[in-house]
Amino acid sequence: MSEEMSPRTSAGNAEPKGGAPGAADAPGPAVAQQPDPVTDWENVLRDPRDRRLPRIAGPSGLVIFGVTGDLSRKKLMPAVYDLANRGLLPPGFSLVGFARRDWADQDFAEVVHEAVKEHSRTPFREEVWQQLAEGMRFVPGTFDDDDAFEQLRSAIEELNASRGTGGNYAFYLSVPPKFFPQVVQQLKKHGLADAPAGSWRRGVIEKPFGHDLASARELNAIVHDVFAPDQVFRIDHYLGKETVQNILALRFANQLYEPIWNRSYVDHVQITMAEDIGIGGRAGYYDGIGAARDVIQNHLLQLLALTAMEEPIAFDAESLATEKLKVLRSAKLPEDLGSHTVPGQYTNGWQGGEKVVGYLEEDGTDSGSTTDTYAAIKLEIDSRRWAGVPFYLRTGKRLARRVTEIAVVFQRAPHSPFDSTATEELGENAIVIRVQPDEGMTVRFGSKVPGTSMEIRDVTMDFAYGESFTESSPEAYERLILDVLLGDANLFPRTEEVEASWKILDPIEEYWATHGKPAQYPAGTWGPEEADEMLARDGRSWRRP
Repeated sequence: MSEEMSPRTSAGNAEPKGGAPGAADAPGPAVAQQPDPVTDWENVLRDPRDRRLPRIAGPSGLVIFGVTGDLSRKKLMPAVYDLANRGLLPPGFSLVGFARRDWADQDFAEVVHEAVKEHSRTPFREEVWQQLAEGMRFVPGTFDDDDAFEQLRSAIEELNASRGTGGNYAFYLSVPPKFFPQVVQQLKKHGLADAPAGSWRRGVIEKPFGHDLASARELNAIVHDVFAPDQVFRIDHYLGKETVQNILALRFANQLYEPIWNRSYVDHVQITMAEDIGIGGRAGYYDGIGAARDVIQNHLLQLLALTAMEEPIAFDAESLATEKLKVLRSAKLPEDLGSHTVPGQYTNGWQGGEKVVGYLEEDGTDSGSTTDTYAAIKLEIDSRRWAGVPFYLRTGKRLARRVTEIAVVFQRAPHSPFDSTATEELGENAIVIRVQPDEGMTVRFGSKVPGTSMEIRDVTMDFAYGESFTESSPEAYERLILDVLLGDANLFPRTEEVEASWKILDPIEEYWATHGKPAQYPAGTWGPEEADEMLARDGRSWRRP
């Protein structure tokens, strides 16, 4: 069965029979009533039980603001090509770039071509590229330029006619957060956020969504004045990763793990996102933001919610958001923030065999900055399932290696018939979900060492995506862009989740702002000693990934 015969999977994303929407030979009344390119239709040849065919976006287009930035060049444009190469975009899909460059459409197409050649995941195919390039347009201008937004409106209307996009457009704000309000207000002013009858318009916003609860609420009010809440897609690219989605499969598709996924068996949970790079050229953005706002508020609290949530009644956006929100609202901060939270800042050291400078010596950084490049916090979940189980979250730059993982560490056996010498090398059982790199999962348990004596030592069983599946995992942005075009909000944080996350982090940031400077740690290590001491007070220690 060909991909062109695949039916629509989400409301408003149908593709008419016969190929590209709006084609001259498309079926439908010839005169009075023109066919609606987004009318629901049903493929009568497909058995609804057949889940083999992929989800394919219906007639649509994507407008990228800030299309000349690194995110667009390295992630967004290659992801669009990879989707097209996999047959997941409609034939008439259109890509519109908006930026402050004096480019023609051909110049923009050349930039996209270079980005695709350098960064795409799938092999380059000329026929796919040519079809995609025909739907590319570029609009030069600044965000306060009314003429540019009128030109954007004209480009969209022209693409509706020439490419059959059906008036369906997603507006991707790949711009610094300070420009979010201006861009969405311009979209409203020029009628770009108003979808024609039977069509849709959606706003896609990158993190960070505000820098505290008050600013997040203010931004929500501005955005929701232009787009309805269900039209807003807040990108957290971690939620697009296969291994993050596998947390739900691991827990709720198996009987093996869920019965022990609770306070009766789990000792504690560690969630780590470590980077081995510094801030690079991002000092202007990073200084004043810091590790906790940049990573913990979104990525790590979302991972915590997925790890701790109850089983949703269905795998849909509403049900998932309901259960995640319960976790975030029940998160409890420690009473003594000084003992159970640690901000850190890297100093000069050795990394990858090279001498690197400290944060305060980075270009563009204030020499007196107290911005955290490392953050570790302890939380508890005030629920029957997790009462008394600590969740330790940490993130940092210039750490020993790049790794993101979730480690569910179990209690020791309540009784051991073996003498202490037999188990002195036995640690705690653990399930470790490796988000990146080397995506997969490890189960750690004790096993007898071969020999004449009873000696028990830790061993591991590993599952790796690269070994178990022949198809490579798509990039997170591939999945997320496709979900935006399909209107599938399962992997996008809701307004309430964003605000609940800031409610957790704000008291910590306020405490750090008034209690001295961040702890220091040499580049290339696993963070400050104070973070080790934080766990040692609880009789625990950080995992060494």
